[in-house]
Amino acid sequence: MPSSALPAPVRAFFLVNEGLAFLLEVLALGLLAWWGLARDIGRVGSVALAVAAPLATAVLWGLFAAPKARFAVPLAAQLGVKALVFGAAALALLALGQRSWALWFTGAVLLNTALATYYRTRS
Repeated sequence: MPSSALPAPVRAFFLVNEGLAFLLEVLALGLLAWWGLARDIGRVGSVALAVAAPLATAVLWGLFAAPKARFAVPLAAQLGVKALVFGAAALALLALGQRSWALWFTGAVLLNTALATYYRTRS
């Protein structure tokens, strides 16, 4: 059932959840950049890593996990890419000494992804 066929409150919840998914994706890229900058590998190396990590992640996401991904892959592969990206972001938070934030981020990602996958597979 397309999202437009859902009752208004459910459709609103679906749209809010989709917006949250986008924010979590952008946050994951930012966390990887922060982690890259925090590495003690020299100024140029840290900046290069802060650019390369989110860039590589964005390319991987765009190829396999984005709603309009370049390659259509099975749901399991999409979820695997999401687990890799969000897992890397959570590990980046842990490496930055942000254990509580890593747990909150992981919980938000798991709940958001479960709900988004449920609604997307219903259509």
